[in-house]
Amino acid sequence: MSGRSKVNRRIYKYGLIILLAILALVIAVVSTNIRIVPQTEAWVIERLGSYQTTWQAGLHIKIPFIDRIVIRANLKEKVFDFPPQPVITKDNVTIMIDTVVYSQVTDAKLYAYGTDNPTRAIENLTATTLRNIIGDMELDSTLTSRDEINKKMCLILDEATDPWGIKVIRVEVKSIDPPKEIKDAMERQMKAERDRRAKIIEAEGNKESAIKIAEGNKTARILNAQADKEAIVLAAEAEKERLIKEAEGKAQALLRTQEAEGKALEILTKADPSEKILTLKGYEALVRVADGNATKLIIPTELSNVTSLVSAITESAETAKKKATKKPIIKKNPQKSLFDDVEADVKAISSEK
Repeated sequence: MSGRSKVNRRIYKYGLIILLAILALVIAVVSTNIRIVPQTEAWVIERLGSYQTTWQAGLHIKIPFIDRIVIRANLKEKVFDFPPQPVITKDNVTIMIDTVVYSQVTDAKLYAYGTDNPTRAIENLTATTLRNIIGDMELDSTLTSRDEINKKMCLILDEATDPWGIKVIRVEVKSIDPPKEIKDAMERQMKAERDRRAKIIEAEGNKESAIKIAEGNKTARILNAQADKEAIVLAAEAEKERLIKEAEGKAQALLRTQEAEGKALEILTKADPSEKILTLKGYEALVRVADGNATKLIIPTELSNVTSLVSAITESAETAKKKATKKPIIKKNPQKSLFDDVEADVKAISSEK
């Protein structure tokens, strides 16, 4: 019994080990066939050598020994920076053009079975397309038509790469390098063009400056003429006012003198002086007249004519008094006239009587 129990224990022990080994193998096989596809990838699966499906992002289980992962396609945008390509223009000038192609895998199945080397295929296709496009263009248009070249290449490459599951997003021409002698000629041409434009701009500036200066001088002359005109007008008006004031002053002075003389003669007449007194006062008046600014003095031939002279002056005073109807403007300090003294003498004669 003891021997049989030992055999049973050994069988149980070995069976347990085999079971654990099988279980470990199953776990290993299952774990290696459970796959998680990233968001930026797409996996192409074959079953028994033929295309089965395309795994997108997520959890997937592969049948062991039957399914096979053919390719893990990267769905990110790729940049192909190819070396510069020698290209001949329509006018037989060899130039070096450097291009950059931006592409993206849109169909993993076509990408897996379309071409053996997609990168090499895109590079060769880019070179041939570039030669075809530049071959129909001259050098000058090539240097100035980069946008047109980019659009044409992008359209042609995108259409050509569709069977490969690749979409060409855009194509950029990085640089266009003509030969050295062409560069030198272009630099001389650009320098001459810049010099010509500088001269034109300088001439236009001088023209504008001359116009501004002429306009400024014209405006200054106009303003000076207007100022001179206004000054002349103001001076004429001032002279006019001065003459008017002077004439008014003379008129007022004349009226004042006539009025004073009339009053003096009136007072003298009312006083009724004797002939001798009149004769004496006439001489005194002549003496005062002689003391004035007159250069000529007329003296009566007979002394008796003095009385007649006084009588004539009296009549003249009466006439002047009638004419002086308007009241003259009297200044604060009028000059003392000859007849003021006569008025004082008459008052003295009246007091003597």
